[in-house]
Amino acid sequence: MAETISGFAISWNRPAVIAGLFEERFARGAFDKHLAQNPDVAALWSHDPSRPLGRVSNGTLKLRSDAVGLYYALEPNPDAPLGQEALATVGNGTVTEVSVSFTPVVEEWTDDGDIPKRLITEAKLYEISLVLWGAYGSGTSAQISRASSNNEAAKRRIEAKMRARGML
Repeated sequence: MAETISGFAISWNRPAVIAGLFEERFARGAFDKHLAQNPDVAALWSHDPSRPLGRVSNGTLKLRSDAVGLYYALEPNPDAPLGQEALATVGNGTVTEVSVSFTPVVEEWTDDGDIPKRLITEAKLYEISLVLWGAYGSGTSAQISRASSNNEAAKRRIEAKMRARGML
């Protein structure tokens, strides 16, 4: 198992003010129906499709809905410069937030406060992105899981040395 970046892409019912225009929240399980259809959700660097980090279809991105929110586990390629950048900047705490790209399918609007409020009860998810500042701020998270990464890193170093000596 390689190093994994994981956390919550969305926390259920946590409000975010979007562009100062309205407050938005996701109801628990808002992505469940869409995720059950096995979409090929991607993980990107800062919503940039030319900088992919992983995707559901090749097993480098895993998503699951739980009581807290939409949990993700991303295994970027540690041999690719972008994977190294993601692991380094999340690992040192520079990048700690996540953003999502979605289309609401079912939403409820209310006008009972200073600004309109939107509750998204069903949505299609296209991608999650590691970002410096996301709309949902600390309601999202990105951190390195290192449970078995030291063993895997040592194994990769040994295999590389063995290949260099023609042993593999």
